[in-house]
Amino acid sequence: MRGRGAPHVRLRIGFVAIAIVLSFFAARLIQLQGFDPHAYAAAARAADLQTVLLPATRGDILDRNGEPLADSVDGLMVIADPEQTRAQAKQIAKLLSNKLDIDYFTALKALKGSKSTSRYEYVARRVPATLATEAVQQATELGFKGLTTERDPIREYPGGDLAANITGFVGTDESLGGLERSFDETLAGEDGSATYEMAGSTRIPLGESSTVSPTNGADLTTTIDRDVQWYVDKVLAEQASSTGADSAVAIAMDSKTGEILALSDWPTYDANDPKAAKKEDLGARSLSDVYEPGSVEKVLTLSALIDAGKVTNRTKLTVPNSLSRQDRVIHDWFDHPTKKWTLAGVIAQSSNIGTVLAADKFEQGQLRGYLEKFGLGQKTGLGLSGESAGILPSGSAWTDQVEDRVDFGQSVSVNAVQMAAAVNTIANGGVRISPSLIKGSATNDSGQSVGTDHATSERVVSQEAATQMMQMMERVVDPATGTAKLAQVAGYRVAGKTGTAQEVGKNGTYDGTLAVSFGGFAPADDPRFTVYVVIKNPKSNKGGGTNAGPVFSKIMTFLLRRYGVAPTGTKASHLPVEWGKGALTY
Repeated sequence: MRGRGAPHVRLRIGFVAIAIVLSFFAARLIQLQGFDPHAYAAAARAADLQTVLLPATRGDILDRNGEPLADSVDGLMVIADPEQTRAQAKQIAKLLSNKLDIDYFTALKALKGSKSTSRYEYVARRVPATLATEAVQQATELGFKGLTTERDPIREYPGGDLAANITGFVGTDESLGGLERSFDETLAGEDGSATYEMAGSTRIPLGESSTVSPTNGADLTTTIDRDVQWYVDKVLAEQASSTGADSAVAIAMDSKTGEILALSDWPTYDANDPKAAKKEDLGARSLSDVYEPGSVEKVLTLSALIDAGKVTNRTKLTVPNSLSRQDRVIHDWFDHPTKKWTLAGVIAQSSNIGTVLAADKFEQGQLRGYLEKFGLGQKTGLGLSGESAGILPSGSAWTDQVEDRVDFGQSVSVNAVQMAAAVNTIANGGVRISPSLIKGSATNDSGQSVGTDHATSERVVSQEAATQMMQMMERVVDPATGTAKLAQVAGYRVAGKTGTAQEVGKNGTYDGTLAVSFGGFAPADDPRFTVYVVIKNPKSNKGGGTNAGPVFSKIMTFLLRRYGVAPTGTKASHLPVEWGKGALTY
């Protein structure tokens, strides 16, 4: 009896199971057709949609005359279809890493695909067109499939190391340093994209597609004169290397507008090959490195003292060989008997002692107020990242002893552009104009709007005080009275000042190295250009007048000739530098 009933039971169970399975299919069909057909259709299509990048062309960085300091040229990206490259990924990665100088493991990951369904992976970006084409062609000839190329502009720096400290450079995925980094959002533009439907590795001609066009970056015009920059780079490198210096900076500025025509750092690097450079050479020392300015500071101290009505350039001073002051003894750079110098003689002979004796006439806090107006202790506003504001002591740190040292350029630190702008204040008749590196207006990635359109001016000292200081500075380059005859420019009146400062080492104390400098302008009685040169730790020729002075002379000569500035035809200052019986007259 049980044997006959078993087949019927099994049949009924089978029918129930089939009914359950069919009900699942029916429910799924209702879901697909009735409740959300579009979403599921879209999901199906998405599995076959491919999105590719449409790179924006980066804006150019130009000099003041429209000559490119950085521009974009044709390049290619190398793309892999992992479905075709996965099986031979190791062999292809080895070929491409050698051919394109890219990381083997990064290439291997792209060739295998970030996802199992991936059909489009970037193997290399911004590759020179010829090199990319040759690499893909070689891979094809070796039987490797799945590699293609697409447009991908690459950055080029026509001058190589010319203004590299200013432009910075662009890496594979980001901009690094200089204007490239600080104004990346302006220069970069915005990439676009194209999405289209694929059947395997083939695009469906009439399939779904959409395109978002790229927005190219905007150009950035600088105040730099490419030819002047080239010459300044050359002269500075020759002098710094010949004297065994660690580094050097030179700045050429339009005295009337504050526009920087050249901003040179040595050593520098080739922006087309930054990987070959030392890390410390990749930035702009002229902005990031701070140092004590030494005796060039005396220009600021004594012009402020004249403006305050305390002295004139003919004030008589009796200057001993040494001066005991509170915590230390102050010396001059050379031993001498007690001298009867005028204030002009103090500047001409760069006397620390004479400067301190004169500066005793300042009222409490008066000097510091002037130095703030000269721009010390604050960033210059050029718009480049990485700038140091320097150190101008304040509050309880500004003691009488500190002020003594600040008088002649110690216990205060500056960057080179700050000091160039401060000296330029005297050239500009006592009015400080903020330095500019950008023509017109541009906004950096920090939201700061900079450029010549935003330049500010502020009177620091009177025209009379600036004129008296200019006349004293002329005595510095006079062979009969000063310390910088090698800074003269044939046929022109030149005003300038030497500087020699001890460098502060890593432990916060003077380490025996020096920074020698010279800052000045010409023509002295109608200034057109201001030039400032700093050479750090030269192993020979350790005087500001004999080392930095000749660099100043060459740069100024080039500027005056290039811009067709005629001599004024007037006679240079012959202020007395000594007084009393037996005083020298010139």
